[in-house]
Amino acid sequence: MLKVEQIETFYGSSQALFGVSLEVREGEVVTLLGRNGMGKSTTIKSIMGLTPVTSGRITFNDKEIHALPSYRVARQGLGLVPEGRQIFPNLTVRENIMVGAAHYGGRKEPYTLAEALEIFPRLGERLNNYGNQLSGGEQQMLAVVRALMTTPKLLILDEATEGLAPLVRKEIWHGLGVLKARGQSILVIDKNLRALMTLADRHYIMEKGAVVWSGTTSEIADNEELKASYRGV
Repeated sequence: MLKVEQIETFYGSSQALFGVSLEVREGEVVTLLGRNGMGKSTTIKSIMGLTPVTSGRITFNDKEIHALPSYRVARQGLGLVPEGRQIFPNLTVRENIMVGAAHYGGRKEPYTLAEALEIFPRLGERLNNYGNQLSGGEQQMLAVVRALMTTPKLLILDEATEGLAPLVRKEIWHGLGVLKARGQSILVIDKNLRALMTLADRHYIMEKGAVVWSGTTSEIADNEELKASYRGV
């Protein structure tokens, strides 16, 4: 579905990505792991067209997308839950959810509000609250549901549970598990390796702007040295 091949990305004269390659197949959950500042978020921004790629190739369903503006990348069927959530504070929960509703072909029928709220029922109790009246966990749930309302073929989450309380994290992981069971393809960045190993099929570890390891959940579960070396802050 998604194929990233040897991409390089710069911020001004500073190179951030050095030949990054990865792929996500249909129905898979794939993670990007690594310490802070290793290039994970830059990789996501490069995929989404938010940071220009200077070399390499990104294809989505066999269509090149690395030269497209971000809005056209989204319209190919990529739904982003950005780091920091970026919800609209002065819109209600209902308005935040519906403002970007579209049908980019991830399913035969687009998500309805009721279907999306089944994944995070807590938001159903907050529909008339404004974005700035929600807790951090509720804002993250809202950001996920907002992305789902575009009916994406691939859902991308940048720091899925960063800074959230354990009980709220559990709700987020449960919701992502529901989506996986429905066949949703997901690419996720997070530091909660234990939760990711129960959800994900494959993993990529980044260091200094490059992928230094890739493999399955069983392979990373059996490698204590690898987990100790590359996870966390």
